[in-house]
Amino acid sequence: MATKVPIPKLGQSEETVTIDKWHVKEGDTIKKGDVLFEIETDKSVLEVESQFEGTLLKVVIPAGKEVPVMSIAAVLGEPGEEIPEIEEPKVSVPEPKKEKASPKTAPAKTPVKKTESAPAPEKAAVQEKTILQETKVRPSPRARMFAKDYLIDLAKVPGTGGNVGRVTEQDVKNYLETSGYYEKKITPAAFNMAKQENLSLLNLSGTGESKRITLADVKDAIMEKPQEFSTMRKIIAQRLTQSKQQIPHFYVTVSIDMTDLLSQRKALKDEGINISVNVFIIKAIAETLKEFPMLNASATSESVSYKSKINIGVAVSLEGGLVVPVVKNADKKALDEIHAEVAELAEKARTNKLQPSDMQGGTFTISNMGMLGVENFAAIINPGESAILAVGATIPTPVVIDEKITVRNMMKVTLSADHRAVDGADGAKFLAALKEKMESEFTI
Repeated sequence: MATKVPIPKLGQSEETVTIDKWHVKEGDTIKKGDVLFEIETDKSVLEVESQFEGTLLKVVIPAGKEVPVMSIAAVLGEPGEEIPEIEEPKVSVPEPKKEKASPKTAPAKTPVKKTESAPAPEKAAVQEKTILQETKVRPSPRARMFAKDYLIDLAKVPGTGGNVGRVTEQDVKNYLETSGYYEKKITPAAFNMAKQENLSLLNLSGTGESKRITLADVKDAIMEKPQEFSTMRKIIAQRLTQSKQQIPHFYVTVSIDMTDLLSQRKALKDEGINISVNVFIIKAIAETLKEFPMLNASATSESVSYKSKINIGVAVSLEGGLVVPVVKNADKKALDEIHAEVAELAEKARTNKLQPSDMQGGTFTISNMGMLGVENFAAIINPGESAILAVGATIPTPVVIDEKITVRNMMKVTLSADHRAVDGADGAKFLAALKEKMESEFTI
């Protein structure tokens, strides 16, 4: 037979309570002593334990609803058992008295009577054991009910209720009087939109006539609301913040003459071999890292670990973030092999099909923004590596060769290196060696 679980009356003066949070869900197996839900009264938030056993067949009262004490909150029984019909309880809460407001003004004032705070009632022994220790006292259900039609932030309302300073209905009324709330003017359309977006009227500034808050003002405020990062953006923020805080970066920039490389690339293309510029850069870096192992390493404040593999990460920009797929053992692969692997990884990145293994094991990273017309920039080192190369655009540039001015295709690259593992001279020598390889003919 199904068992009806009531909301207990834990205090002598409590007539209504609110289920603040359910700890279980329908279908869960319940044992005696399991915490079913938390209830919110005018004085505290309490955990309610089950006095029965069985399967939770139905949650009758959802979280956030104020109901009379002893209302049926849930039904326990055997799986598949018929659930008795239970009418969801209702509590009548008097509407706050309001004067008729002009359609062009904020909600009318509610008369406030000055009352002395009542002495805090003594807590029952059961409350002493179950009251939740919170860093912030929650407003009472009646305070929230009263405040729902006003655009205010309840967290800013000073509380005087009970012995813990809870925000009461009277506190909300006092706050409306003393905060300058009634001096604000807002159009009805703006008020409705602000309410939908949970904006505080006191935080809005008006640009309309007599500083009236208009729909445009509310739209501006909505635009400026903090937007939670996507999961990808959170990871990027965490890792790059960690990098800038913990890794002492230094930067070295050189210009590389790409004229001969572009000519070689064109000749290969004419033969049906299409190799991207990025692939030439990956191959040249992989060969250069053999000579400079400190740039293919990972450092801490006390030690450095040199990597036995040369795995080049290639930053790929996506909508809302970026990913860094890795070309494994790049120093042991031919240009056409690297080209095919990069193309496959880029396609997987664009179609959200990259696997974790595709982005693991990087030892050095390239970030190329040349295709975006960027001439020069400095990149942030990926944690776990000791360097990253920022690649700019290839630009026809007047240069002096043999005391004569001529136009060559020049590309600036900037090395960001971890000063714990790499000295400035080593960074400079690495770029000089890379420049030499990029300006020489590649073996296919």
